[in-house]
Amino acid sequence: MALITLTTDFGKKDHYVSTLKGAIYSLLPNTIIVDISHEISPFNIAETAYILKNAYQSFPKGSIHIVGVDTELTPTNKHIALLLDGHYFICPDNGITSMIASEIQPSKIVEINIHDRIENCRSELDVFVHVACHIARGGTLDVIGRPLANIKHLVELQPTLYDSKIVGSIIYVDNYGNAISNITKELFQEYGKGRPFKISAGRYTTHQILQKYSDIIDFNSEASIRKAPGSRLMLFNSNNFLEIAIYKSNPKTVGGASTLLGLNYREPVTIEFEQTPK
Repeated sequence: MALITLTTDFGKKDHYVSTLKGAIYSLLPNTIIVDISHEISPFNIAETAYILKNAYQSFPKGSIHIVGVDTELTPTNKHIALLLDGHYFICPDNGITSMIASEIQPSKIVEINIHDRIENCRSELDVFVHVACHIARGGTLDVIGRPLANIKHLVELQPTLYDSKIVGSIIYVDNYGNAISNITKELFQEYGKGRPFKISAGRYTTHQILQKYSDIIDFNSEASIRKAPGSRLMLFNSNNFLEIAIYKSNPKTVGGASTLLGLNYREPVTIEFEQTPK
């Protein structure tokens, strides 16, 4: 039985998600459809890439991932399908898969060219649905497109490296208001080589990266336990990206790291390492 995931910026108010699912079930009634997220910020490619990278690996190999963000077909925004890490991705060629492809090379990429062959095609997502169902039935990528050598890479997803400095940026703000950067634990360790460091992000500067959120508390101190909620901290999250957080924050009341520390999308995050003596 085929498994198709959906990642879009449609939100939940409108009929778009149900229309998309209905189209899939009409072509392939026994499909399993899983929503990864429909709350992507409109047209936010970096946010889509972050969510997709950290979600797809939990699904079995052979899963088909439809990505509906910034899908309008233009001369500079082709529609593509690719086999990457044993998973199929159907999406626009706007850099969405570049965060995954920076670590793993696609096995095959095609530019979708079946738009004129689909009857009553009302939108780009109709094309994605037909491609997904074609793959789910055992069809090959060669039938629905012509080979492409490369996909677009989103430059802003990659930090910039200097002599003793990493400059990254915020690429995602989660439901708790935590601000997540594009700096990975692997890059930090490889480039820092254990040197002392200072991290600056918005209105927050620190020389410490915690292992987990509760490390901000001294559990032997009642005062520390009481004061912990609202404390600022940095750690590498479960996906190994540097995260700036407020302990037990609530964005709907007091705010989260994003609002309290001025860490919106694309805000810089800088790690300065101590210079190695020559």
